[in-house]
This record gives sequence, structure tokens and C-alpha cells, in this order.
Amino acid sequence: MLLKTRLLMMAVLFMPGLTTIAQSPLPLYENGKVPNAIAGNTGPDTLRGKSWLTNADTVILRPKTIMPTLTVYTPPPGKATGIAVIVCSGGSYRNVADRVEGIPAAEKLADAGITAFLLHYRVPRADMMVNKEIGPVQDLQRAIQYVRKHAKQYAIKADQVGIMGFSAGGHLVSTAGTHFTNTYIENPNNTSMRPDFMVLVYPVISFTDSLTHELSRQNLIGPDITPEKIATYSNEQQVTATTPPTFIVHAVDDDVVKVGNSLCFVAALQQQRVPVKFFVYTHGGHGFGINNRTASIQWIDACIPWIKEESWKTAAPAKGYSYLR
Repeated sequence: MLLKTRLLMMAVLFMPGLTTIAQSPLPLYENGKVPNAIAGNTGPDTLRGKSWLTNADTVILRPKTIMPTLTVYTPPPGKATGIAVIVCSGGSYRNVADRVEGIPAAEKLADAGITAFLLHYRVPRADMMVNKEIGPVQDLQRAIQYVRKHAKQYAIKADQVGIMGFSAGGHLVSTAGTHFTNTYIENPNNTSMRPDFMVLVYPVISFTDSLTHELSRQNLIGPDITPEKIATYSNEQQVTATTPPTFIVHAVDDDVVKVGNSLCFVAALQQQRVPVKFFVYTHGGHGFGINNRTASIQWIDACIPWIKEESWKTAAPAKGYSYLR
């Protein structure tokens, strides 16, 4: 019955040049049981601050997300490759910029035959979570678990599941990709939390003072920011030989998230002999999503062939885990 309901909710997105199919958002957790959640305190609230895109003063709607969701973007008939990507938008860990980043990326991936799962994750909030630091990564791990468990339903391969993140969503994705031996959700079937590959777009990587995006760091681990927490969530320091192969995008003139974040991560991956491709723009700043208007070549057009063809497919999975459940 649940599957029939999901199929009935499906609707075609009539976008120029795109024939992808998107479902209505699906609850990420079963039976309404969200881990690490404090009951009550529902509805949105507002705060005043700097826009993460324009740096202008603005009133920000901050959602009190009780149940995170997945929205599935299905490839057109006959185009599916069996590869899946879970997409995480940015937003400084205080909002989720799906319209700017996640939705266009999911549509583009699906139109290329890659099934996309747009994750609307919980942003870290001390009033909503027992431990706000792990709330977002719990949701991403649950998304990985869900996609692998339902691989046959979506005609994808459980050992070809990647994750994509923009800005603070890139920090979330790189956290999941470097901390996958720590399972933050119930995992009775020992499902692998290691993504098969990562795509990081102008990502926040480091929480060190010289590189960090301070608002993202403050929202995730503030107000008590200790050296231990900085080291834990500076993901360039957490890379190992089992970190997934990675495609990284950044603009040199990004004045919101320093390009040094990506440079340090590339260097750490290379030192561990992890396959990495670095796509660099001279111009573009921050927050351009899949379309850098200053460039004639778009990163997404280089990334899609990498997802379909590159060496991550032969990278060894983490031992001791089941892909299927």
C-alpha cells in the first residue's frame, strides 16, 4: 500500500529540456520516530542576519523541521544507469537552499540517468535536538540507509550510491564521507554508511580559524567551540585511505567559503591515494549552484561523466558492512 501511495504521488516536472519525474517528499524516518529529537516546539521562526548568498542584512525564515524528507527524482524511461546520488543543499547550517542548489542539481542528474534523492535535512538546533552536532549527519546516514534498502524499488545498485553537497551541505557530505565508521542511527542490518563517491561544491571543509566559514561552524558546534570539536569537524584532518573518491568544485574568488577548504581536502585525499578530481573556476564567487554564469564550461557537465565512468566504481568498499540492507 505504501508503494502504491508513493507511485500515485508522482508528478512529471514540466521543465524545458527536462523529462524527469519527481515524487512528493517522503518522510525520512518510519513511524514518526526521529532520533535525537526534542518533542514539541513546532512551526517556523525568524531571525535577522546576513544572507549567505549576498551578505546583505535580511530576515531569515528558519524552519523548525520535525521530520526530514527525501524527494526522489527519477530518470526518464530508458535512461536509468542504476547510479544514485543523495543531494544536500547549503545554507550555513541554518537553512536549506533547495531552490537555488538542490532542486536544479537533482533535475540535471535525473535527466542524465542518475536517480537523485534530494535530502531536506534538519539544521542543527539546540532547541530541537538533544545533540545538535549530529542531527544533520544522522539524516544523511538515514538517507544512505534508506536508498540502499530500497535499491530494487528504485532500480538502482546498492553499491553505486554517492552523495553531493553544496557549501555547508558540502561540510555535511564530507563529514558523512570521513566519519562513516561512526554510525549515528540505529542500524540493525549493519548497512554500510560509506558513500561510494562524493561531489563537493564550494564546500565548507575545515573548522580551523584560518579557513572556516564562521557562521556554519557556529551553527553546528557553537557556542562552546573547543579545539577538540574543531579538529573533529575539520574534515581535511579526517581523511583516510578508505575515504570515498571525490569530485570537488570551487571558485578561486569565493569570498564566502575560502577556496583553501577545497585545496586542503584535495591535498589530504592525494596523500591517501584517494581518487580526486578538482574542477576550479577563476570567477564565480559563492552560491552559483550548477550554473556559474561567468563560465562557458559548467562543472556539472564534467561531473556527470565522472559519476558514470570514473574510478570510484572500482574503489574497495568498507569491510564488515552489508550494502543491501
